[in-house]
Amino acid sequence: MSASSNFSPRIASAGERLAVEAAGLYLDYSKNRITDETLGLLLQLAQESGLRDRIDAMFRGDKINTSEKRAALHVALRAPRGASILHDGQNVVPEVHAVLDKMADFADRVRSGAWQGHTGKRIRNVINVGIGGSDLGPVMAYEALKHYSERAMTFRFVSNVRRHGLREAVHDLDPAETLFIISSKTFTTLETNDQRAHRA
Repeated sequence: MSASSNFSPRIASAGERLAVEAAGLYLDYSKNRITDETLGLLLQLAQESGLRDRIDAMFRGDKINTSEKRAALHVALRAPRGASILHDGQNVVPEVHAVLDKMADFADRVRSGAWQGHTGKRIRNVINVGIGGSDLGPVMAYEALKHYSERAMTFRFVSNVRRHGLREAVHDLDPAETLFIISSKTFTTLETNDQRAHRA
C-alpha cells in the first residue's frame, strides 16, 4: 500500500487546489478552515471592492495613503534595479536602490568592525527603537534571518513607550559598543520621538 492511499481522493484534490507556488515558495493553505465556497466568496469580495484597481493604483504610485496624502511605495523597495515605478512623474526605483546600497554597505561595515562607536570600540549590540510597523517589521526580518546573523552581536527591540522597556533592553550592555537605530517612516510618531529624546 502506498503512502498516498491513506488519503481520500477528495482531500488530495483539495490539497492540490488550495496550494500555490511562486518565487521558490510553496504555500499549502488546505489545512486551514477554508472551503471552495469560502474561496469563491473571498474572490467575489475582492472583485466587488475593486481590489485589482487598488493594486494597480499602488503599483502606479497613486496617492492611495489617504490619511497622509501620499503614495504607498512599498513595492518600490522590492522592485529590481531595472524596474520603473513612477511617482509624480519620476522613476523612484534608482533612488530606492541607492539607499538600499548605502544600507547594505553600512550593515557590512558594522558587522566587520570597520564602523566603530564614538570611543573607537567595535559595535557589538544593536537596539532598534520603533512603534507599530517600525518595530514589527525589523523584528520579523530579524527572526526570519536570525540563522544567518552575526552571532557575536546582540540585537534587541524596544517598542514599549514606558522607560522600563528601554532600561531593560540596555541594562547589561556597554554604551560604547551599542548602536541605536530609531525606526520611523515619518519621524512624527509621538512615542518614537519620546524614546529618541530620552536617549539623547
